[in-house]
Amino acid sequence: MTDQELAAAIRKAAYLEGDFLLRSGKRSKYYLDKYLFETQPAILRELGARLAKHVTPETKRIAGAELGAVALAAATSMACGLPFVIVRNQKKDYGTSKLVEGKIERGDVVLIVEDVATTGGQAIEAVKSLTDAGAVVQKLVAVIDRQEGAEKNFAEAGVAFEAILTKADLDAVA
Repeated sequence: MTDQELAAAIRKAAYLEGDFLLRSGKRSKYYLDKYLFETQPAILRELGARLAKHVTPETKRIAGAELGAVALAAATSMACGLPFVIVRNQKKDYGTSKLVEGKIERGDVVLIVEDVATTGGQAIEAVKSLTDAGAVVQKLVAVIDRQEGAEKNFAEAGVAFEAILTKADLDAVA
């Protein structure tokens, strides 16, 4: 799948117009419904392969924040053969009460995968949870950068950031 074909497939599957409240608190006239593109096998398979290309010899784990990035983390894990962990938004009151589910060891180098980055708020929280658990965050790779401040916020937080596609890429195939 070319970049243009991937952008077109994601746009067709998940680009919605209307009035939407984003997690960042901003309002938007469009919404990229990650669940609509992540639940399509051909798109998810392609994204897993593309995200796996960001794995380096130092990478020990893939991480995805609940709920949206879990399918991406699993697809990336299967594409590269490394285990993945899930970063919770908050601890449960029962069971192990962990923020990071799955095996993580102090010093593990982790690649974080993300679905749609707007301001990066949730992803920055995931970085903190992982570093608090002893991991070293290598980089964060998003499927789509909405180009609304995430890149700047990641840089200010000291997190290397890349995106497979941008909002401009999706606009180009409209």
